[in-house]
Amino acid sequence: MNYDLLLKQLQALLSSEKDFLANLANFSAFVFHELPQLNWAGFYRVENEELILGPFQGKVACTRLKKGKGVCWAAAEKGQTVLVPDVHQFPGHIACDATSRSEIVVPIFIQNKLWGVLDIDSPIKNRFTTQDQIFLQQAVEILLIQTHFPPTLSETDLHDK
Repeated sequence: MNYDLLLKQLQALLSSEKDFLANLANFSAFVFHELPQLNWAGFYRVENEELILGPFQGKVACTRLKKGKGVCWAAAEKGQTVLVPDVHQFPGHIACDATSRSEIVVPIFIQNKLWGVLDIDSPIKNRFTTQDQIFLQQAVEILLIQTHFPPTLSETDLHDK
């Protein structure tokens, strides 16, 4: 997979738009269709001690994730990407889609405050690699540079990085 080319394509896709909702939607569609063997790609944003579903591609998803549970909150609370080769071996995994077998979650920080997470699922065990992780982290950096994120509805509830 040519990750450098994908990053250039993503940069071009997002460069002419600043609206966060439009860019989140296009970002999730781009990742879902460009990375093979995915069944879900999208965002959750933090609000009032929960992660709330944002733009995504794939099967229907859990709408709200309670603090402290699942891979998404593990990444959010650690402040770093979490790559899970087999979600059935991850304590507290939330099975929004029973066919998901592996998952990678990249936390998103804006001005050192947790905004949310990028969550990617696959029906294939051991689907994600270190190269995927690096690509997704770089892709999120492009998103942050190209996008104007409005203040969150619960600014005081955001967690410091």
